[in-house]
Amino acid sequence: MIEYDLLYEFSKKMLHLDHSIRWMGIANKFGVLMNAEHREGLEQLMTDEENEEYASLTVTRHKTRIKFQPKIGDLVYAVGKYEKVIRATIRINEDYFLLLTLDVDAKNYDSILVDKVIPLVKERRGEFIDNDLTSENEKPRST
Repeated sequence: MIEYDLLYEFSKKMLHLDHSIRWMGIANKFGVLMNAEHREGLEQLMTDEENEEYASLTVTRHKTRIKFQPKIGDLVYAVGKYEKVIRATIRINEDYFLLLTLDVDAKNYDSILVDKVIPLVKERRGEFIDNDLTSENEKPRST
């Protein structure tokens, strides 16, 4: 299991990258929401249960997108603009995904993602290691 302190610290740092970031979550490759944080004082649009369902569906959708990567290249991020919010999905590594919502009036969401969010993800992705997924060869042997 990944350390909660890492998730919490990364989440807080992500929320403070730009004033238009409303909410962020980190989901594992099974679609389980590992941590979620929202901007202070923000009225949330969805319940915790709805955010958990969103995380699960988002990871599933991502898995369908990667089918075409050999022909069109790796997915940098996926974004959807809704009436009330902008949602973005960024793969942290093979095991974790970053889910973001931004204010709907964030006209420069591409530069927020490319210039602020993705560099932080790249800088920290090596820390997102699930110790439970360690291969048998790497586990210590009992004597």
